Amino acid sequence: MHKNTLTFVLKRLLYALPAIAGLLVLAFVISRIIPADPAALVAGEMATPQQVEEIRRQHGFDRPIYVQILLYFSRLLKGDLGKSLYTGRSVFSDLMDRFPATLELTLVSMFLSIAVGIPLGIAAALKRNSTLDHLLRGFTVAGLAIASFWLGLMLQLFFSMWIGIAPLGQRIGVTPPATITGLYLLDAVLTLDGEAFLSAVKHIALPAITLSFSSFATITRFTRSGVLDVIQEDFILYERAMGLPPRLVIYKYLLRNAVVSTVTQIGLLFGLLLAGTVVIETVFDWPGLGLYAYNAIILSDYQAILGVTLWAGVIYVTMNLVVDIVLGLMDPRKTEL
Repeated sequence: MHKNTLTFVLKRLLYALPAIAGLLVLAFVISRIIPADPAALVAGEMATPQQVEEIRRQHGFDRPIYVQILLYFSRLLKGDLGKSLYTGRSVFSDLMDRFPATLELTLVSMFLSIAVGIPLGIAAALKRNSTLDHLLRGFTVAGLAIASFWLGLMLQLFFSMWIGIAPLGQRIGVTPPATITGLYLLDAVLTLDGEAFLSAVKHIALPAITLSFSSFATITRFTRSGVLDVIQEDFILYERAMGLPPRLVIYKYLLRNAVVSTVTQIGLLFGLLLAGTVVIETVFDWPGLGLYAYNAIILSDYQAILGVTLWAGVIYVTMNLVVDIVLGLMDPRKTEL
């Protein structure tokens, strides 16, 4: 089992490397096609053509694109992601500084999605075609259909502008807690900073609800579908015929087999949320990687764009790998494929 798992992981990593390299090349080419001159933007409106050309030469923008790609990959192999044109810092440092904010938002969103989605999915399956089932199906369709940016704006309008019980944006409204993990909620608990904890909860509530809405809908639908598929299996009917309590049948025998597809979706959704928070972080001015990516695109910060692209690719590959390993532990036959 362990040997098969290790071989499986190594194969997946080998398959992932060309995919990430191709993603970077694609992002490199697309970023150069955009009709913007980062050298001119950095130099400012009062710069002379000679000054703009000098900046372009310093950053290698005057070289052929294939040369720039090769130089980028050579630096990447040394662990150098380049330097941001606008922050003046290394892209790696920028990513690490903003990663905790995005991770905290993603963790809270996934917790909400799982805590609400799985129980409701089970309830909808056990009460198939009931009023609850019909309501949940309509609600999950809405969750998949509603644009996240629109939902975020509506939540801001209602809870921040009309009622005034939640802040419009940012991550915290008081002095942040002493940094231990970089996650404000956890750091506030560890340092017993109640004021910072309450402020962090208020600030993360709306973006987390907005981000979790579509993933909640997906988890609910997959859980319902999985339970409906397994509940008619012979071994479930046998356990029922043996007179076992319904709750024991559900929690011990049904759920383990029913949530396989849900576990897959949770892993994929976590990677999707972690690497795709651009819209939500922009709407709520959340200082994470999504907002950093948005600013990098607006300002044509090529190095930052490539850094975020690499980050997103690695996250997707990692989460897919984690999902495959978990499924392999649940069903060893998966690692033999």
